[in-house]
Amino acid sequence: MIDYRLLAALAAVIDEGGFERAAQVLHLTQSAVSQRVRQLEERLGQILLVRSQPPQPTDTGRQLHKHYHQVQLLENALPATLLSDGDAKPLTLALGLNADSLATWFWQAGELLLKKHDLLFDLRVDDQDVTQQMLKKAEVVGCISASATPLQGCRCTYLGTMIYRLLARPDFVARWFPEGLSMKAIAKAPAAIFGRQDALQFRILRQALGTKLPVLPAHYIPSPEAFAEAVRCGLAYGAIPDQQSEGWLKKGELIEVTPAREMVRLYWHCWNLSSELLDELEGCIKKVAREVLFQEDV
Repeated sequence: MIDYRLLAALAAVIDEGGFERAAQVLHLTQSAVSQRVRQLEERLGQILLVRSQPPQPTDTGRQLHKHYHQVQLLENALPATLLSDGDAKPLTLALGLNADSLATWFWQAGELLLKKHDLLFDLRVDDQDVTQQMLKKAEVVGCISASATPLQGCRCTYLGTMIYRLLARPDFVARWFPEGLSMKAIAKAPAAIFGRQDALQFRILRQALGTKLPVLPAHYIPSPEAFAEAVRCGLAYGAIPDQQSEGWLKKGELIEVTPAREMVRLYWHCWNLSSELLDELEGCIKKVAREVLFQEDV
């Protein structure tokens, strides 16, 4: 039988990215946390953590980490009278989100849940094309992803579609695209790109111009708010979701550089676990997403 004090130490090291932070969270010494993880490894007869910086779980360590958080979710459904005072602390839910959802609509859903439950969010942010990997590695209990394929042991539901338009200020377009969007123009005009792994803007440009694009001179801006502000200030052109750009388009502060657009379907993935809290979280996310995202038949 697993000693959950030892398992909690393992989970804390993985969640916090190291023994020192885990010790602070558990109110133990770093040596005590290390001893508990070592005890668990000895009892199971295998290594659970690769002692790197930060420590990385082995396959077995990852399975135990996932099991620990699933038990946490199930315990949260127990009546408070069955829990000791020492257990009466907020549950932390780790979620994988794409940055644009976090910047534009997620907190509306989060607010619905936090008004009813004593919870904390541990939000892990990455591109919508890769957030599902967090769930696969059991780093999060749920994620918003562009993938429509559920992982084994998980469920998946369509949320809605974010529409991205390639936008710029009118004076930026007059300066850099006086004859319209072209290969020659984008080889010189400064673009705003979220990060080096972000392919969304390139997909829009390929729709408009073809597959062989020149090297783009670009500002790399890994913040949705700062990204949109750079475009709004006339420093670059860039792909912005309708949830951010609607007001600027109506006022004429920004205009479309090309009619080509990128439609990004978003899906909610989570453990297929019988948990009222997880079901309620999913319900809050679906409710808000259906109000703010474009809905397609899928």
